[in-house]
Formats: sequence, C-alpha cells, structure tokens
Amino acid sequence: MLLSLGMLMLSATQIYTIFTVQLFAFLNLLPVEADIAAYSFDNKTENFDDLPARFGYRLPSDGLKGFLIGARPENACEPIEPPPRDNLTGAFIVLIKRFDCNFDIKVLNAQKAGYKAAIVHNVDSDDLISMGSNDLDVMKQIDIPSVFVSEETANSLKEDYTYDKGGHVVLMPDFSLPLEYYLIPFLIIVGICLILIVVFMITKFVQDRHRARRSRLRKDQLKKLPIHKFKKGDSYDVCAICLDEYEEGDKLRVLPCSHAYHSKCVDPWLTKTKKTCPVCKQKVVPSQGDSDSDSEEGESGPDENEEVSESTPLLRSLASTSAHSFGTMSGASRSEQDQESSEYEDDELDSSDSEEEVTVETVVVQMQQLDRTDDTDVQ
Repeated sequence: MLLSLGMLMLSATQIYTIFTVQLFAFLNLLPVEADIAAYSFDNKTENFDDLPARFGYRLPSDGLKGFLIGARPENACEPIEPPPRDNLTGAFIVLIKRFDCNFDIKVLNAQKAGYKAAIVHNVDSDDLISMGSNDLDVMKQIDIPSVFVSEETANSLKEDYTYDKGGHVVLMPDFSLPLEYYLIPFLIIVGICLILIVVFMITKFVQDRHRARRSRLRKDQLKKLPIHKFKKGDSYDVCAICLDEYEEGDKLRVLPCSHAYHSKCVDPWLTKTKKTCPVCKQKVVPSQGDSDSDSEEGESGPDENEEVSESTPLLRSLASTSAHSFGTMSGASRSEQDQESSEYEDDELDSSDSEEEVTVETVVVQMQQLDRTDDTDVQ
C-alpha cells in the first residue's frame, strides 16, 4: 500500500513537472503573429501579410517599429553587417533572402549583428512558409521576433520603405493577448488541485489503515484465545472454514462464542480480515463503544442471555418472539377491556344513585301535597 501510494505521488509530481516545463516551453516558443505596416517618406502606407516563425520572442503589444535594411550578404547564412550607427534612437529590422541555410541560423546572425527583428522573404514564390527550427541549442539563443513574407512583399518593401529611402515599418501583432496572465493562475490552480488530491489520498489511506487495524485482531489478543486439542468424544465435529472433520490431536481455536475452528484456518481470518466469529459474527474481543451496544442488545430480550454453542442456530426462531409479542398485545388488550368495564360499572352506579335521589324527592313532594289537601278539608 505504501509503495503504491508513493508511486502514485511520484507519478503525479512527474506529470505536473512535465506539464509545467512543456507549457513554459510553449510560451517561449509561441509564434510571432504580426502584420507589417509600411510607411514611406511621402506618407504612403501599405499593409502586408506575413507568417510568424515558430521560434523567437513575441512582438510587444504596441508593435515593433524599426527601419528596414537589406542584409549583406542577402541570405544571412554568415555573419552580416551591423545596422548603421548614425541613428541611435530607432531600431533596425533586417530583410533576409530565403535558401542556402536554415531559418534559425539566419535570424541568429541578424540578432548577433544588432537587429531587433528579421523579415525573411521567399524566392520565386509568393507562398508563406512557417519557419521552424530543429536545433534546440540555436533556438534557445534566439531572442528577436521574425516573420516570413512573399517575394512580392519583399520587392515592395525594397522599393519604397527601406531606411535609405526614408521609410520605416511596424511589425504589428494580430492580437496582444497576454497568455501568462491566464496560464500562470491556471498552473497554480492545477498545482493546488494536485496537492489536494495527494492530501486526500494520504488521509484516506491513513483512515483505511486505521479502520482495518481496528477491525482485525492483534497477535497479543490472539494468544489470549484458548487452544484445545481435539479428542474423540468432543462436541466439535467439523471445521466450518475448511469443512474437514476434526482428527485426534488437531489444534482448535475456541472462540468466546464457543465455536471452534482449526487454528491454522481461523487465525488468518482473525488477524487479516475481521475479529469476529466466521459463523455467528460475534466479536472475539469487544472494541471501544461496543459495551453500550451490547448492553442495549441485552435489554432487547431475555433469549440473548442463553448460552451459545455449536448447536445454536444462526437465525433464532421467530416463535418465541411472536408468542411474546402476542402475549404482550393480549395483555394490553385485556387491561384495556378491564379498564373500560370498570368505567362502565362506575357509570351505572352513578346513574342508579341519581335515579334513587330523584325517586325520594318525588315521594316527598307527593306527601306534602297530600298534607295540604287534608288541611283544606278540615277547614
């Protein structure tokens, strides 16, 4: 378990490291997406399409303004002449001819000469090519942006927009989205998620280990369980785990529930699986918190106090339970009936008493009336 957890943590760390390295490499090698805006001495303006290189730095968000100068030699496969020193305020961009060597060599020579950007043009074709590099060492040295243009664009730039003719160009990015502002927080979130996953896995691993340790029997607890050597005539007959009959001299592990098994069969169960009897599921050693549950179970019925043996059925008969419940219900109903009958008798007594009182009162009234009639007759 520990080995698998360590390998998982190592693999997650390696994946995050590789992902981070590749992403930052991708950021550094993002293509320079730009359009060329050319301005002549007489305020003539033209825009030209280009295709960015897959190496070099990206253009600034406000574009790169510079004076255009043709490379010498034109293919820039060898060190080229630096830009003029008479203009110390502006940047210079070099125009380079395609072929004869790799694109990264051309741009690196332009960078070493002091140019701030490079424009490579096609020859005998107006197709735009995505410039790439196969040399990682050379690619890491390139710090300036570069773009590729068609031959027609190169001829137009040479004709009206070079430095010696008073013109200048601006390499404008198609979009100036600062990817770092989005990707760096994304990397932070991914890193936090990985850390949370690792912490969760470690916590779950520790909890599972603790739970498994609590549900298993320790070796010192196992030694406290008695061992009985089987003899003919014993009440034990068959091991419920291996289903083999006991033979003379077999070592039997007798559990507190009076179930016995081969020691070699039940010991792995108790120490590696659960510390309960394989048959009746009674705990061999009570754990913390079991006393309360055991006391509650003991109050549920008197049958649970009976002695458990090999012949004790796993499922207790429902006859006693149903009889007990029926007796309880009948007793309850009988008590209710007695209570109702007593109430009824009380009501009858009350009614008879009231009737007797009414009769006595009636007799008294009649006697008074008779006395009055007698008095009138005498007068």
